[in-house]
Amino acid sequence: MVFPSQDPLDRADFNAVEYINTLFPTEQSLANIDEVVNKIRLKIRRLDDNIRTVVRGQTNVGQDGRQALEEAQKAIQQLFGKIKDIKDKAEKSEQMVKEITRDIKQLDHAKRHLTTSITTLNHLHMLAGGVDSLEAMTRRRQYGEVANLLQGVMNVLEHFHKYMGIPQIRQLSERVKAAQTELGQQILADFEEAFPSQGTKRPGGPSNVLRDACQVANILDPRIKQEIIKKFIKQHLSEYLVLFQENQDVAWLDKIDRRYAWIKRQLVDYEEKYGRMFPREWYMAERIAVEFCHITRTELAKIMRTRAKEIEVKLLLFAIQRTTNFEGFLAKRFSGCTLTDGTLKKLESPPASTNPFLEDEPAAEMEELAMEKGDLEQPKKPKAPDTPFHGIVSKCFEPHLYVYIESQDKNLGELIDRFVADFKAQGPPKPNTDEGGAVLPSCADLFVYYKKCMVQCSQLSTGEPMIALTTIFQKYLREYAWKILSGNLPKTTSSSGGLTISSLLKEKEGSEAAKFTLEELCLICSILSTAEYCLATTQQLEEKLKEKVDVSLTERINLTGEMDTFSTVISSSIQLLVQDLDAACDPALTAMSKMQWQNVEHVGDQSPYVTSVILHIKQNVPIIRDNLASTRKYFTQFCIKFANSFIPKFITHLFKCKPISMVGAEQLLLDTHSLKMVLLDLPSIGSQVVRKAPASYTKIVVKGMTRAEMILKVVMAPHEPLVVFVDNYIKLLTDCNTETFQKILDMKGLKRSEQSSMLELFRQRLPAPPSGPEGSSSLSLLAPTPEQESSRIRKLEKLIKKRL
Repeated sequence: MVFPSQDPLDRADFNAVEYINTLFPTEQSLANIDEVVNKIRLKIRRLDDNIRTVVRGQTNVGQDGRQALEEAQKAIQQLFGKIKDIKDKAEKSEQMVKEITRDIKQLDHAKRHLTTSITTLNHLHMLAGGVDSLEAMTRRRQYGEVANLLQGVMNVLEHFHKYMGIPQIRQLSERVKAAQTELGQQILADFEEAFPSQGTKRPGGPSNVLRDACQVANILDPRIKQEIIKKFIKQHLSEYLVLFQENQDVAWLDKIDRRYAWIKRQLVDYEEKYGRMFPREWYMAERIAVEFCHITRTELAKIMRTRAKEIEVKLLLFAIQRTTNFEGFLAKRFSGCTLTDGTLKKLESPPASTNPFLEDEPAAEMEELAMEKGDLEQPKKPKAPDTPFHGIVSKCFEPHLYVYIESQDKNLGELIDRFVADFKAQGPPKPNTDEGGAVLPSCADLFVYYKKCMVQCSQLSTGEPMIALTTIFQKYLREYAWKILSGNLPKTTSSSGGLTISSLLKEKEGSEAAKFTLEELCLICSILSTAEYCLATTQQLEEKLKEKVDVSLTERINLTGEMDTFSTVISSSIQLLVQDLDAACDPALTAMSKMQWQNVEHVGDQSPYVTSVILHIKQNVPIIRDNLASTRKYFTQFCIKFANSFIPKFITHLFKCKPISMVGAEQLLLDTHSLKMVLLDLPSIGSQVVRKAPASYTKIVVKGMTRAEMILKVVMAPHEPLVVFVDNYIKLLTDCNTETFQKILDMKGLKRSEQSSMLELFRQRLPAPPSGPEGSSSLSLLAPTPEQESSRIRKLEKLIKKRL
């Protein structure tokens, strides 16, 4: 079925029985059977008519198709014919266009060839006429006209390079070359006549002919120009070689000013007489000055080698100063283009800097002021580029700078000796409690002198002499550290009693320990502050030396050893301060260890030995703090080193207190707590301004004094039952050392027989080693009081809290 239909007869699954049952569903419907049959017959007839019509219509389809195909083929043939006609017409049109344009192209080529021929003939005419005129003007020395004509002839001749195969053209080219050669020889001869190599200069000065001849020389071979310049400069400086011969008095360094005065006069004379004769782009005045510098450097080097023994420092510095001044004069007047490959280069000026320490080299006074104030932590100024004339003459002095270096070695030696004498004459600095320890004035003087030497030497040379000067600096930095700083540190032996610090431990109770005086403490602090200043300034000196020296030599400048020397002086000063305070506390600790602690009957205020320790701390620490106010970090180091020295010593003396009763242990615990509070307050003790102690220092004090408290708590704990006592010890001290355990048993006053069983039990109860490095310290600091601790310990803690 092609088209959709609702008729049941068109269904693919048509069933006749079902269809009849649909038409006659009941017996009563059979009464209309005739009507139904008639309708079906009518439908059959209609279908037959439709089929017939369709079949008849298909009989003519094939004939119509063939007719349409033939018509299409005829149309195609007609189309091909029209296309061929169009193509033929196009070919004919193209041929016609070619015939038309062929004549036009021929006319264009003819015009171009004719124009080229006319131009070439004109150039040839100009060349021929120009060569004739050039030869005639050359003979008449009409250099002004020759200068203009020669350049034109050479430009025209360039157009004939491709025609050199033509004999006439080649002949003209050879005539031009011959004219150039003749001009060059003739101009050289004219200059030789005007400025002969021997004898005086020609009277009357330069002429217009020579001025025009210079313009011609600009066009000729560059060798002609160079020959003219060479001969003129040689003739112009011939008098200088005669006046300042090696055997003349004016040739020596003391009269070096006359050399530079002579060349200045000659430059003025040149500008007046010959300034207009030579072209400006020849830079003749600069060339004369440069050649003078080369000759002067050679002559000075020769005469200094001959008379080297006569060179003195003042004479050498005088000559160098005058020479560098002259080089500066040349740099201001000339561009230096003849020294930089013939190209004029504008010197770049360095960017402005706000650092007063980094000004230009001539301003040495400002550098000294900055060095004296210690203002060295400023941004660095870029090094200014050298002028082309820098060292053009003064380079000859470099081999003789050893005289200057030796002089500075001698001067610095005398300066150090004067510092030593002044210190002995003036004595130690006065105590300073307002602005911190005074820096010795000699160190500022030393570095100011260093600065002068460095600036002066860098102006003379930035090579090996700077390295030699650095070696001298190193030598006297060490001598200053040894002779002025370390050499003036007070000795640890008392001048009155003759007792060393080690002997203080053996003094009897109540004896007075040998201590540094107030002046000696201030001196140590002053030396420490001076060493710190020298350390910082030496580091900056090293950086400045590296800036001044050649880049290739910077690795050879190293003042690390000298900085280490000053660091050693600082450490020694701090150690002296620690030893002094530590030794002052020794008699009190000795008195503590010799007290009969088993006879103490009641707990009172702090013991006399604690009062003595606190007194010494209050006497020394404020003085040290005030004199180290400008170097706070080193005062912190002093506090840390004192804590690290005093606390272990206190614990050692604590172990010597044996035997101890329960009340005695309570008194010792109270004393220990008092010392702990004093030590925690040590950095600001006696100060109106209370500052929080550094965390590093507080940690050391808390850890050390807590251990002392734990020792006393273990001593106070009952030793029975044994297991509880041993476990309590391990928890409080976390100390697996049997020697420490033995000392605590001695402090408790136990007999040897009792100790042996407890030691055996202790070895059995020892815990496994801690897994982390902080395990033991955390247990010793944070372990709570065990439940087994007696009520007397809790009562003592309440008493301490009440007193605080």
